Amino acid sequence: MVDTLVFITGAALVVQALIGLSFLISSIWEREARATFFAALQLIGMLAPLCLFIYLSARGFFDAPSGIFCLLAGSVGGAAGIYFTVRRSGANPRALDGSQGLIVEKVDRFDERMHVFARNRSLRPGSEQYKQFYQAHPEKEAPDAARRKQGGPIGHPGTIDAPHGDANVAATLASLNVPLYLSTPEKVRPQAHPFLREKKIDLSPEEATQRIKGYTRHLGAGLVGIAEINPLWIYSRRGEIFHDNWQDWGRAIEAEHRFAIVFTEEMTLHMVGTGPHTPTTLESMRDYAQGAHISAQLAAFIANLGFPSTANHLRHYECLLVPLAVDAGLGELGRLGYLITREYGPRVRLSAVTTNMPLIADKPVDIGVQDFCRICKKCAHCCPSSSIPSGDQSVFNGTLRWKLNDESCFDYWGKVGTDCNVCMRVCPWSHARTFPHRLIVALVSRNAIARRLFNRMDDIFYGKHPRAKPLDNWANYRP
Repeated sequence: MVDTLVFITGAALVVQALIGLSFLISSIWEREARATFFAALQLIGMLAPLCLFIYLSARGFFDAPSGIFCLLAGSVGGAAGIYFTVRRSGANPRALDGSQGLIVEKVDRFDERMHVFARNRSLRPGSEQYKQFYQAHPEKEAPDAARRKQGGPIGHPGTIDAPHGDANVAATLASLNVPLYLSTPEKVRPQAHPFLREKKIDLSPEEATQRIKGYTRHLGAGLVGIAEINPLWIYSRRGEIFHDNWQDWGRAIEAEHRFAIVFTEEMTLHMVGTGPHTPTTLESMRDYAQGAHISAQLAAFIANLGFPSTANHLRHYECLLVPLAVDAGLGELGRLGYLITREYGPRVRLSAVTTNMPLIADKPVDIGVQDFCRICKKCAHCCPSSSIPSGDQSVFNGTLRWKLNDESCFDYWGKVGTDCNVCMRVCPWSHARTFPHRLIVALVSRNAIARRLFNRMDDIFYGKHPRAKPLDNWANYRP
């Protein structure tokens, strides 16, 4: 019995030391100087009891009654610690209900004309649409006019990294060509190829789902999920105009499709780590271009199978993608207003294709995000524009959530000339998915105690206000 306890205890101490070593290696790879320092201290702290255990074992300490008592006490304490940080906490019923779980009152469909992007990007001063909108919403005209005069938010001459980061601005604007080109009516609502217009391809919902998901991943998507569309997440009216089709401005948008195929494109860790500097915006636009590329082909594939489809990407949205992604089981809505996924945290951009093709919908997931975000608040404390609330969730348009101040957020984008992404950079869920971080995510996703423990550890290892990191590659933004 004693020999077995000695072996188990020794093995456990070796395993925890190896985990500490892996975290040190991960911190070095992540180029996190602070985390590397604390990871080294942690490893020393993990090696000390292992070395002491080996020494005492060699001296026969665990053969004596006092040694047996220490061994039993340590084993019980270690087992209890593992149990209370590994066992699954009670499920969050709101998360398992998806977007429906956040609805507490009547919800009105969102008019895209009210979106801060649509107002500042599409409305042309002096146009009939401009006059019509600001007659109905006079309180928004002055701040919107100030933003237009500033020239932002993306790529204006006053960017935070000018002039050295101007090459990144040029690359960012180059990426925008792709979604703009793929936003014409024939691209977002494709017709079947002439060779297939007279041919019906019959697939069961199960096979169709398998093929759709497989093709989407094959095109480069990270995560793919399918949601049955709640009409509340379809825009009520068109507000974004990109090809002078002004007859569509203010047109009612109908909830005409049953399913949404929602997918993610991962934003790379080191590019996001520079936020709010230009490389993070370059990465955003690369992902948006990839999303347009994938959604246009996926919509065409579905059309070729004989079903109507609509691509939703940066330059053509008909629906709110975050609640649809939640319903598709890709993750949960976080404090920062982004989707937080188990695999990449908030380091993703979303695109989708809607269709009436019979598919099998996925289920929402509970990965502990809402509980974690209640504790964390790091994105709120680090937000340069104080646009993220640090308090509890509140009811906005009938939904319970942390309501981002999109106006002040957009103003800051205009000030720095990028899309900021500081909240994404500092989020503890954004760390690289190296082995120790995968282990942490697995624990945090299932256990309430682990959420509190690792939230505190993140502050220690990475700091309460982590700094932006420089780059030394082709996208370097500093002279």
